[in-house]
Parts: sequence; C-alpha cells; structure tokens
Amino acid sequence: MLTTPTPHISAKPGDFGKTVLMPGDPLRSKFIAENFLENPVLVNNVRGVQGYTGYYKGVKVSVMASGMGMPAIGIYSHELYNAYGVENIIRVGSAGAIQEHINLYDLVIGQGACTDSNFASQFHLPGTFAPIASFELLSAAVEAAKANGAIYHVGNINSSDVFYGDHTGVPEGLDSVYALKKMGVLALEMEAAALYMNAARYGKRALCICTVSDHILTGQETTSEERQTAFTTMMKVALDVAVAMEN
Repeated sequence: MLTTPTPHISAKPGDFGKTVLMPGDPLRSKFIAENFLENPVLVNNVRGVQGYTGYYKGVKVSVMASGMGMPAIGIYSHELYNAYGVENIIRVGSAGAIQEHINLYDLVIGQGACTDSNFASQFHLPGTFAPIASFELLSAAVEAAKANGAIYHVGNINSSDVFYGDHTGVPEGLDSVYALKKMGVLALEMEAAALYMNAARYGKRALCICTVSDHILTGQETTSEERQTAFTTMMKVALDVAVAMEN
C-alpha cells in the first residue's frame, strides 16, 4: 500500500486533480501550467519532474512530467493512480509519423499501443496483452479535436524501448518501421503502452495524444523549442477532455 509522499512525488493527499496531463518534458509541464491553468501551484518537483495543479474552465486539473520511456511513466502513473486517487492520465507527447498521410503538427490519438517492451511480463499473463486506451477518454478526445479544429488521426501507435538502436544509420534499420507501417501503425513514441497497462491493472483510465514532431519516412522534424511550446492544440484538446470527464 503506497502512502504519500511517495518515493518520487512529494505532493500531499488532495494536491492532484482527478485528471493529470502528462507530457514527457518538465518544461512542457511548466508551459501548460503557466499558459492554460488558473492559479497553478507547484505540487511536486522531485528530480525536477515538475507537477502543477490549477483550474481550467472551472475544473481542477493537474499536469506533471513523466520523463522519457516506459520505466519512467510506469513509476509516475503507478504512484498517481495508487497513492493520489488520480482517475485519468492523458499523455501529451510527441511522436514520429510513419504513414504518408500524416503531417507535422497533426494529432495522433492512440487507440492502442503496440510495443517491443517487456513491461507486460510483470503481470504474469499468458500469451500477449493488447494495451488499449480508455474509450471514455478516447471518444472525448475525438470530440475535443473536432471542436478545436485539429487535424487528427486515431489508431495504433508503437511504444518502443529504444530511441537509438544498433540499426541507426543503416538502411536495414527501417525494416522494423516498414513492418509496423504495413500493419497500419500511425506513429512511434516511447511511453503509451506502459501507461495503458498500468491503467488496465488498477482500474483507471488512460489516453495518449501526441503531436507529430517528426516524420520518419521524410526526415521532416520540429525543433526542441517547438516541441516544448508549439503543441498548443494538443494541450487544449487534452484539457477539454479533463473538463468533459468532470461533467
């Protein structure tokens, strides 16, 4: 049984809202809090993983960074779900597109999350497990994307344990990308599968919304500054989902 504060979060009981937006980058967390939330309060800064709670359209909402990779988001989502009573975690991140019809700055909403990770082994499951998003969050995100005029795509994403692989820089390195592409996978990222599995295990809800920051097939990419501050449509969509979950 987890008690507060947890090993990685210094917040007190009640410091987090029912819904937490979770970018990877702590500076993106700070940006969301300062530009979208009313009266944001810093409730966690352990290891510089900034967490804030404020109000959006009258609803108490939190935003806290996850860091990079499935082990990191696995730790933070576990503690938020089990120690702080958080019901919904919405990852707001970046992803690399692997389909021609998807462009930079489009939104990708992860209906499911394929993965090469061994994260699921801890649950001692027979066979394989298909990590999927909460339908409630997913349907609310689609409505919010329409309302915000976003260009969005819903489908499978791939959560990888590896950013720099041994294949980097050689033509054979694209083999796995084309294998995923032919199966209709929309984009690559590094966190959603673990988040979806934790939500399933603890009876909570999770969703991953990503802005396309680069295109694996064309080589197009955004800058680190753009990834930190320019993904505002995604942020608005996620915040509107948080509001919808309170109504």
